[in-house]
Amino acid sequence: MNENNQNYNKQLKPVARKLRSEMTKSEACLWKYVLKSRQMKGYTFNRQRPIGNYIADFVCKELKIIIELDGISHLFEETQDKDREKEDYLKSLGYVVLRFSDEEVLKDIRNVIREIECVVEDIEVCRSI
Repeated sequence: MNENNQNYNKQLKPVARKLRSEMTKSEACLWKYVLKSRQMKGYTFNRQRPIGNYIADFVCKELKIIIELDGISHLFEETQDKDREKEDYLKSLGYVVLRFSDEEVLKDIRNVIREIECVVEDIEVCRSI
């Protein structure tokens, strides 16, 4: 895996493509109203991006931000353990990982937007120092 391509794993490309075509309601909502077409402060986000042995829900390569959306299956202990492993790996690559529940996105998207904007602004400030 090439570091210049931020650990992109092209072997997972078919799985990622399938996930993009089968987005959950919360993923579709966040994509359409918040992240698509540089809506988030002009930054490009990709959806279902293979990184290492994982697929991140949404990634801004420029800012090294990953956004993960958690459905009901993420309430199970086994899934939470896998989520922690995935998050630890992504953080080890220098990513900031944000997690939101499907419910947060669908019922309180304004707050989700605010939280993402705060992280983007923090990164912008750190880069300007």
